[in-house]
Amino acid sequence: MASEATEKVHVLIIGSGPAGYTAAIYAARANMKPVLYQGIQPGGQLTITTEVENYPGYPEGIQGPEMMVHFEKQAARMGADIRFGLATQVDFSKQPYRVQIDEEKWIEADAVIISTGASAKWLGLESEQRLNGYGVSACAVCDGFFFRGKEVAIVGAGDTAAEEALYLSKLCSTVHMLIRRDQMRASKVMQDRVLKTPNIKIYWNTDTEEILGDKKVEAMRVRNNQTGETQDIPVSGFFVAIGHQPNSDIFKGWLDMDETGYIQTIPGTSKTNIEGVFAAGDVQDKHYRQAVTAAGSGCMAALDAERYLTAKGLV
Repeated sequence: MASEATEKVHVLIIGSGPAGYTAAIYAARANMKPVLYQGIQPGGQLTITTEVENYPGYPEGIQGPEMMVHFEKQAARMGADIRFGLATQVDFSKQPYRVQIDEEKWIEADAVIISTGASAKWLGLESEQRLNGYGVSACAVCDGFFFRGKEVAIVGAGDTAAEEALYLSKLCSTVHMLIRRDQMRASKVMQDRVLKTPNIKIYWNTDTEEILGDKKVEAMRVRNNQTGETQDIPVSGFFVAIGHQPNSDIFKGWLDMDETGYIQTIPGTSKTNIEGVFAAGDVQDKHYRQAVTAAGSGCMAALDAERYLTAKGLV
C-alpha cells in the first residue's frame, strides 16, 4: 500500500499544555501558520488538576481543564491549526525536519517546537488515581494552599520531596513524610532543614498501602516494611514527590539531554543542539514546572523560531 504523501509546514508544535498552546498563539500571530499536534493528553498535566489559583489573570481561580480549553480556543482564534495526534518518531538529520504522527503520517517542518511536557511518577495505587485532584496531588506548590492548617502527607526522599515538605510545613499543621528506606536521598543541607522542622514528622522504612476516603482524601494506611505493622493516619492531602519523567523518548539520539531525559536548551533561550529545533515547558524544565513558566517558555520558543525562520528567509 502506498504511503501517504508527506505534508509540509512552516512550524510544527508537538504537545499541547501551556507551553505548546502559548507557542501556537505567538507563532500564529506572527503569520507562521503553526500546526500543533496535541499528543496523548490534550491540555497536558493541567487537565488532571482541579482548581488553579496561581495563574495570573484568574482572580477567582479556574479549573485546570477549563483553563486549557481557554488556551486552545485562543490559539485556534489566532489561526493555529490544532490537531489530534501523537508524534511517534522524528528524523532531525536534515532540513526540513521530519516528524511521524501516529506511526503513519510524516510531516516536514522548517522549525519544530517540542512541548511534550513531563509526567509525574505515581505509586500505582487505585485509590491514588481515583482521588487525584481530590486531595491527591503531585505538586505541593500548585496545591498546598488548599490545605492550610490541615494535616498532609508527602511521599519521597529526594531533594524535590524535601523542598515540597518544607513548603508544606509553612502552610500545614503537620506534614507526615513517608520514606521507603532508612535514609533520604536528598542533599545533606536539605535533609538537615527537614529534620530541624518541628512540624515535619518522618516515617522511615514506610510504604503506602492505601489512600482512604470516598470522595476526598481522609486518611492513609501505611506499613512499616521492616516490622510489617500497619497504621491509619488521618490526612486531608496526599502529595506524591517521587519524581517526574520527561516525555522525551522519541528525541533520544537527536537532542542533548540530561541523565534523566530532560531536553537541554541553551541557557536563556529555547534552542536545542539542533538548529531550528526548540524545546519549551516541562520537557526541558526540571526546576520550576509551573503553568506560568511553561507558558513563558512557549512564548520564547515561538519568538526564537520566528527569528530563526526570518534569518533563513523562510518567512
